[in-house]
Amino acid sequence: MKKFEYLSFEDALALSLEKALPTRQCEVVMIDHALGRVLATDILTQKNLPSFDNSAMDGFAFKHKDCGKKLEVISTIFAGDRPTASLSEQSCYKIMTGAKIPSDADTIIPIEDCLEVTSSHITLPKEIKKGNAFRKKGEEKEQGSLLLEKGAVLSPSHIAILSAQGIVALEVYKELSIAVVSTGDEIKEPWQEADEDEIYNANAFGITALLKKYGFKPTYVGAISDDLQESITFIADLKAYDVIITTGGISMGDADFLEEAFIKNGLESFFHGINVKPGRPTMMGRMGKTYVMAMPGNPLTTMLNTFLLSLPILFKMQGNTAYNHPFVYAKNVKPFKANPTRANIVLGDFKEGVFHVTRNNRYGSGMLMPILESNAICILGEGLNGVGDEDMIKVILFDTLPLSQSNNNIN
Repeated sequence: MKKFEYLSFEDALALSLEKALPTRQCEVVMIDHALGRVLATDILTQKNLPSFDNSAMDGFAFKHKDCGKKLEVISTIFAGDRPTASLSEQSCYKIMTGAKIPSDADTIIPIEDCLEVTSSHITLPKEIKKGNAFRKKGEEKEQGSLLLEKGAVLSPSHIAILSAQGIVALEVYKELSIAVVSTGDEIKEPWQEADEDEIYNANAFGITALLKKYGFKPTYVGAISDDLQESITFIADLKAYDVIITTGGISMGDADFLEEAFIKNGLESFFHGINVKPGRPTMMGRMGKTYVMAMPGNPLTTMLNTFLLSLPILFKMQGNTAYNHPFVYAKNVKPFKANPTRANIVLGDFKEGVFHVTRNNRYGSGMLMPILESNAICILGEGLNGVGDEDMIKVILFDTLPLSQSNNNIN
């Protein structure tokens, strides 16, 4: 019988991240294909942002010393105009939002704040803050300053600011190649017929969908049968991938050959077994340049471990500077029990600062419905036998992107 040496959940995550080496392979992509990609270089500001002094609103541009006076409107400036300084005593410009401000005006007043407005004159109030509604050249970013840092995951906001700089091509990290593998003679694909003794392949399709949701492009490469030699041969053909994620075949059953098959292919195991409920039979290691993530076979456990462990590793390997799951604090509204001899992954529903435990924390690792009924996870550290009513706990939401570069303590 195999002997398991269980790591704590925190130590398993920390070791897994320590062993995850960021990719160094880069490529250049056009900006319209850059969404979700990870920057491989720092981006400097090419053009002052904004590139000229401009008005933040429709109104009148004037010299601040003229506050409280009646001013003549000498011209109207529209966005795109290139006006020259031409103010005389007690005069002003009518100006539109985004229009360039001539060098002789230093303050903008919106139309509705004037005491009097006619087609030719306005009367200003006495109290107006100097520089009001005046957007200075370079106030957001000055030319030559750092615009975006290496390791940033490009969002729509990033794309907008890069476009505003006239940047059309970017150096990004190449996308990881990820192989997803199932195990077991009893596995049938969803398009095949399955009798009562066979099960459909939920794990592979659940994992690939989860990874795609977070910007990765995994490939389902098939299922390994319960045969050692066939497993060795199958795995040998996957060494070109950056990452292999398997499900099942890693526990202590007589037909669980996966670890041995990986070892025969040169696997260096980081650990095999985590002291967590659910998710004990989890293995991480490296086979040459390929990172191996062997997940349990039960679907609920597989989905949770892939979310909690695999995603941070993949984000780091992809070059992200932020890769840990962010958390929020929530008030627990219904007491529930936990196993104090392990860390406990607890599903729940989070809404408006409140955590509702799913099914009183009573569900099996072979289920799928509890995940469908939940949008958040609470991880309890070893030694805790439950959570009481009104207790504050840390909660990880399913739909958040990584925001933290440091590890999150689970207690």
